[in-house]
Amino acid sequence: MPAPKAMKKKPAATPPKAFDQMVVKSQVTDAALVQRRREQIVAAAVELFSTQGFYRTTIQQVARKAGVSTGLIYQYAETKEDVLLLSLVSVMERYRRELDSSDDGADPFGRLHAALETYCRVVDRHRDAAILAYRSTMSLPRKYREYIKQAEVATNELIATRLRACIDAGLFREVNVELVTYQLALYAHTWSLKYWRLRELVDIDEYIAQGFDFFVNAMATRKGRLHYKRFLAAREPKAPARRRVAGG
Repeated sequence: MPAPKAMKKKPAATPPKAFDQMVVKSQVTDAALVQRRREQIVAAAVELFSTQGFYRTTIQQVARKAGVSTGLIYQYAETKEDVLLLSLVSVMERYRRELDSSDDGADPFGRLHAALETYCRVVDRHRDAAILAYRSTMSLPRKYREYIKQAEVATNELIATRLRACIDAGLFREVNVELVTYQLALYAHTWSLKYWRLRELVDIDEYIAQGFDFFVNAMATRKGRLHYKRFLAAREPKAPARRRVAGG
């Protein structure tokens, strides 16, 4: 079987702009109030859409769950599709915020591991929301689906940047960065999609460790494998120092 062809290095993608909340029209003009009310509505909508499905959930149910009137919701979103868009964007922005804040020093392996670990853990904390993104995106109008795609690309670029750093440092061979980035992202999402079975096999810590080990060994150069051994050794818990007992 022929070896994979070496990939041509592509320039880093320019991250798309953050989602503009004003895409969804609001009758209220106070930006701070709009954000606060929409967060309240979205929290209820994500829970209901995740458990009941988009089509079976009514705006009246969302209103009751959020503790507001149905009329108030329509002041901040014109349609149920608007509420779904805001809900899905909130899921994607949560991923991006937490990935953006994840860090583990200057070591390229440490930073990539922090990205995968953060992604897996935020998916674990919000499993229903992760499933919602897969289940309900196609319920949006085409124009709205484009906003979700842009948010996804922006989130993935935070992983891609760290993957490129490993390649630039000579720790990984040349790979298709965009493709491997999606493989890493899908690995994180799989924890929620197949949680019913995966939880019987491993806990979240083992899932992260085994996944990172798989990806590193699939891409590491000789230099990368040596560096990975040092990376793992540094992460091992150190045995407590033995206390010397004074002689009697």
